[in-house]
Amino acid sequence: MNTMTTEELGNNETAGPEIGENLATLEKNLARVEALTQRLLSAMGQGRQVPAPLAGPTPDLYMQAGAAYMAEMMNNPAKMIEQQMSYWSKTVQHYVEAQQVLAKGEIAAPKDTGPKDRRFSNPMWDTNPYFNYVKQQYLLNSEAVKSAVGAVEGLDPKEQKRLEYFSQQIVDLFSPTNFLATNPDALERAIETEGESLVKGLENMLADIEAHDGDLVVTLADRDAFEVGGNIGTTPGEVVFRNHLFELIQYAPTTDKVHATPLILFPPWINKFYILDLKPQNSLIKWVVDQGYTLFVVSWVNPDASYRETSMTDYVEDGYLTAIAQVKEICGVKKVNAIGYCIAGTTLSLTMALMKKRGDTSLNAATLFTTLTDFSDQGEVGVFLDDGFVDGIEAEVAEAGVLESFYMSRTFSYLRSNDLIYGPAIKSYMMGEAPPAFDLLYWNGDGTNLPATMAVEYLRGLCQGDQFASTGFPVAGETVHIGDVDVPVCAIACETDHIAAWRSSYAGVQQMGSKDKTFILSGSGHIAGIVNPPSKVKYGHWTNPDLTLDAEAWKEAADAHEGSWWPKWEAWLRKKSGKKVEAREPGGPNHPPIAPAPGTYVRSNPKG
Repeated sequence: MNTMTTEELGNNETAGPEIGENLATLEKNLARVEALTQRLLSAMGQGRQVPAPLAGPTPDLYMQAGAAYMAEMMNNPAKMIEQQMSYWSKTVQHYVEAQQVLAKGEIAAPKDTGPKDRRFSNPMWDTNPYFNYVKQQYLLNSEAVKSAVGAVEGLDPKEQKRLEYFSQQIVDLFSPTNFLATNPDALERAIETEGESLVKGLENMLADIEAHDGDLVVTLADRDAFEVGGNIGTTPGEVVFRNHLFELIQYAPTTDKVHATPLILFPPWINKFYILDLKPQNSLIKWVVDQGYTLFVVSWVNPDASYRETSMTDYVEDGYLTAIAQVKEICGVKKVNAIGYCIAGTTLSLTMALMKKRGDTSLNAATLFTTLTDFSDQGEVGVFLDDGFVDGIEAEVAEAGVLESFYMSRTFSYLRSNDLIYGPAIKSYMMGEAPPAFDLLYWNGDGTNLPATMAVEYLRGLCQGDQFASTGFPVAGETVHIGDVDVPVCAIACETDHIAAWRSSYAGVQQMGSKDKTFILSGSGHIAGIVNPPSKVKYGHWTNPDLTLDAEAWKEAADAHEGSWWPKWEAWLRKKSGKKVEAREPGGPNHPPIAPAPGTYVRSNPKG
């Protein structure tokens, strides 16, 4: 950025031509911006028409809120007037303070004593009078909206939570950082680069829109920086079984001896399994193998429309029970241990309850990662589980045959919109930066579809109906209940999980029929709390053997531990895994290796 003073410019013979060249470059870049804008408009016209129920809350939510607010204003006008006066007072006071500073001839902002917000990290938000005024007014408006929404009475608690969530989404959308004219970082970059950053930003946006057939999906990570099986998902192993639903990967041993009882890991089919094998340093898969376990991992197929009728029963019968039977046969054992992550943990719990009904004792012990089995409190994701939204999902999958990954990714991204939508969009589209080479974000963008029948069964029967923890969930010809789960269970939940709230996870474990139950609470969220290797000494975890307490009392009385929960869980698993035997190489006489890990299903990305 040119920082020469006016006096220096007057004494510099080359300054004039330099400025002329800079202006010419800027004008040229602005012309490129105009041309790119026309291409953008054309590309965006090709995007899908998102059904109204999936685009946001139905109008009845705001009608209910408006009616409740009007009723409150009629019944308690003093309360409404107090809210308005507080907002007006703070707004006018800040305006007066800004004017007083300017009246003194100071090109500065009034003293800023407000709370820090990482969106406003540029020093100009605090020192420049224009940007500080914009920021402060935005924060005052945000506070007023939050206060007004929080004061609405007469709404159902679930509707109140939805109102607060979607109101906050609107507030976040209108942050001044999201607009070029009020983003000092973007403006500084545009000046420094003579408009080149704006050109690159539009090119990034155009590339994202064209790559997604007209839909604006922010690229979170450099797609060319990673290759599954190349530099991520590299733990050695072999696919030793394959059917229409999954590939079964057996990992090569790294120890001379292994525990006699093999371990099978069921990842969620909402995402791909290699989140647990991103790189050797943080791979749970590699770490488990290195501890002396024969590890199998299920890699689910990414379904297209031909899987329309695939149900929860199919996942249980052709997925879980088939995979368990294959592991038993390959290893020549009568029992296995199993892990289920997120929805795969929920379905593992359904499978265990079904096995109890059938008298199948193939499971010795189970581990549940961030798993909900009691959906009475759905946590943050519950704002998307009202009838309007689920009705929209049901209509969409009836036509498409699958719930496309587009909708799942969009929904979960909005639960962390500042981190997963607005922040990346600012860097890519306003600053013109290339997406980072970040493996976790690469995985996050590598989504999967869900079969139509299965998606509706899960949303209606489990998420909305909470049938597993109440009346019973129908699967494979039986009606199963949470109390039917009676094998030893170790559950790991995450403190700030926005998908599977830890208190709900804890409530589900409490209701299980197992006599041997362990609950571990990890720090951080749904992914970082699980992918937390001991070498990082990051986050912490809590343990408490008394599961008769309610969730808050359990945590208050729990012992806090530094670092990863992995070693504590492995100590639990070790006691359930038998004596040591000679290490097992992948496959067997009836299971010759089919393909090297990570297999072929993980690379599939059908449209629908």
